[in-house]
Amino acid sequence: MRKLLVATKNEGKAREIKQLVGSYFDDVVTLNDFDNNIHIIEDGSTFEENALNKAKSIYLLFRQPTLADDSGLEVDALGGRPGVMSARYAGENATDEDRIKKLLDELKDVPENRRGAQFVCVLVFIDQQGRIYQTKGICRGKIAFETRGENGFGYDPVFIPDGFDKTFAELDSQIKNQISHRAKAFENLKKILGEIYNEGTCDK
Repeated sequence: MRKLLVATKNEGKAREIKQLVGSYFDDVVTLNDFDNNIHIIEDGSTFEENALNKAKSIYLLFRQPTLADDSGLEVDALGGRPGVMSARYAGENATDEDRIKKLLDELKDVPENRRGAQFVCVLVFIDQQGRIYQTKGICRGKIAFETRGENGFGYDPVFIPDGFDKTFAELDSQIKNQISHRAKAFENLKKILGEIYNEGTCDK
């Protein structure tokens, strides 16, 4: 049985990941499926550092194929913030609504032509033998002036991807899973997974 452990407790993120790589694995589980008080400190200065730290920490605990991602929003007018602090932008226990409110407050005087932003996703996959693979995806867009839509999670209600007039939270999940930063990172990961499993270099 080919099983994947996704190093996250974020159910929204877990749902997207299961949709994107579920066909490669018989079972996809997250940290919420284990009765463990697991807490990973995300103190890296880059998405790459955080994703690698999460993947290694969880792989060493369970010794099974592990996937970790670190992703976030970089806003041009804010010098790239919130960046790696995206999940903690409004404090450790803040909600998505709290983070979005803080973001919109900081951008309240910024005109539409200066509201450029991008979502970034870095994936780190560790196979059964402990080999490490890394991919990255970026989705450019802009920040809306107010929240729109009920789908998605995180900053989705205020992010309008290039080429669309709807936020991620207004778009159908199938469309989002074709154009998002995570989707782009997963396209690269799928090539790696195909090579690993087709060549039989990883235990099934």
